[in-house]
Amino acid sequence: MSTRRKRLAPGIVEPRLRGRFGRPYLWSEACRSTQDVLRGTEAPEGAVALTEHQTAGRGREGRRWEDVAGTSLLFSLLLRPPAGPPAEQLSLVAGLAVAEAVEETRDAAGIKWPNDVLLRGRKVAGVLLEAAEGVVVCGVGVNVLQAEDELPVGTPVPAGSLLSVTGRAPDRAELLVTLLEILEHRYDAWRRAGLAPMLDELEARNVLRGRRVEVGGERGVAGPIATDGRLTLGRDDGTTVLVGSGEVVTRPT
Repeated sequence: MSTRRKRLAPGIVEPRLRGRFGRPYLWSEACRSTQDVLRGTEAPEGAVALTEHQTAGRGREGRRWEDVAGTSLLFSLLLRPPAGPPAEQLSLVAGLAVAEAVEETRDAAGIKWPNDVLLRGRKVAGVLLEAAEGVVVCGVGVNVLQAEDELPVGTPVPAGSLLSVTGRAPDRAELLVTLLEILEHRYDAWRRAGLAPMLDELEARNVLRGRRVEVGGERGVAGPIATDGRLTLGRDDGTTVLVGSGEVVTRPT
């Protein structure tokens, strides 16, 4: 069986797990969305739902997430964070974990606030959070093995896969267990101390800093990511505002 079609079935993944994330591991050949599998369930924290293909995958702002069966990592992770730091910060926590995992390809990854991961200026991964009643379902999509002609076109940020950008074909199972291990470590650190200890690493990957952007009805030059996870924006009138959410559109300088 080719690397592309090697399924991430429980027998392949479960023996390789290195922590509590991924237990239980709910695998399917196809489903509408892995977010739907975990939403409203009594599954324990760390449960992961992964599928080879989503028939109705979605990203932020209601956009459709397109995939080719057997080429991506498409999973959702159930979290039950304590009261304290805003759950929205988990987009950055998860984004940092994804960036670290894809850097196993020996390419430096960038983070486009609040939830996209880029390699060489192309989006290879995204994070989607859905929170309700103290439960967060964190959806992660990573383009791994798509060929150039299998990637979506016309997206706000040009799409790429780890294969199309780097020329290397990572093992999906190893990438998954590495990502879950890093994400567990980052999540536990966030629970202890919030986002502040991760800011230097986030800032080192902040691809928006210094760029002219429009977000949340505000225009200006993007600055650093603040301690609470908001994006600093320098307006043209010299004032500074912190933006907490919204779709970021880059503008010509």
